[in-house]
Amino acid sequence: MSSDPRVKAAISHWGPRFIANGVALTDFEEVTASLSSYDDWCSAWSARAAVHEQMGRDALAQKKFLTAGECLQRAGVYYHFASFLFVHDVAQMKAAHAKGIDCRQTALPHLRPPGERVEIPYQGKTLAGILRKPAGVERPPVVVMAVGLDSTKEETDAYEFPFLARGMATFVFEGPGQGEAQYDFPIRGDYEVPAAAVLDFAEQRCDIDGARIGMWGVSLGGYYAPRAAAFDKRIKACIALGGPFDWGAAWDGLPELTREAFRVRSHCKTQTEAKVNAATLSLVGVAQKITCPIFIVNGRLDRIVPAKDAERLAREVKGPAELMMIEDGNHIATNRAYRWRSQSADWMADRLRAL
Repeated sequence: MSSDPRVKAAISHWGPRFIANGVALTDFEEVTASLSSYDDWCSAWSARAAVHEQMGRDALAQKKFLTAGECLQRAGVYYHFASFLFVHDVAQMKAAHAKGIDCRQTALPHLRPPGERVEIPYQGKTLAGILRKPAGVERPPVVVMAVGLDSTKEETDAYEFPFLARGMATFVFEGPGQGEAQYDFPIRGDYEVPAAAVLDFAEQRCDIDGARIGMWGVSLGGYYAPRAAAFDKRIKACIALGGPFDWGAAWDGLPELTREAFRVRSHCKTQTEAKVNAATLSLVGVAQKITCPIFIVNGRLDRIVPAKDAERLAREVKGPAELMMIEDGNHIATNRAYRWRSQSADWMADRLRAL
């Protein structure tokens, strides 16, 4: 294993997430074992992504569309993980990010069910998203999905599937400081503002049921989703996965790579400025405004977001709250994803069907 502490930290903090979200174990082991320095992270993962991309392109040429979709979807995940925290070399990060976007976009028509890229009007520009609808369901309820600090719509296929399989549409989007929007808009604590634009867009669609909207968020998105639910009563049920209650309070304990990614995506020049922005991401005095049902998940062994944050959220909301604490779980309990992914989708399906 590399002696570079950044490589060690990346493997330790995010290994289970890579595997749970579509990276083959042997690829993870081989790529990370090849690294002597974190400076090689993006290029090594991009090279392995290119292997899967080429298989997908070859399958497209042969009109093997199901295989093409599978391979290109996987390539998009690999390119995403090449770029996800590589903020110290923006040129490399942007190149890998662009490849990931292209691969998933090319895969979308060939997935089961297929997906559609959408662009949501927002402050004179747009926010990018992907809408997928379950087969054979007319005007299904929809789960609006908020990604985290370092996740994007290119990573969410594994998160989408349990909802789609249960008859719900999925609508993942990237808000300020996330994915494609990170270049135009800095991270903001009042996430109810971009979320409202997304909900407005969802309500205007005639192929999904705008009266049955749930919201889901992962990691920092596990803050964004409850934050939006506190202010927008169009959200009828909420799932919060591993979200902080007060990001500023957690700041000093965060991994170096996470703090630096937050600085860059906050458009801040210094860590001091970034910490000030981090303090705006808070549910203090806000959680009490959440009245819809909420399902909260975290791992007791989370080294990024303290487990007590999930417990506090469950205590302070005014609506029905269900807390699933995975005692041997890491951040978002990705090392035990089988304990909550299907179960949380069941929970959401029950809440949205009841409307």
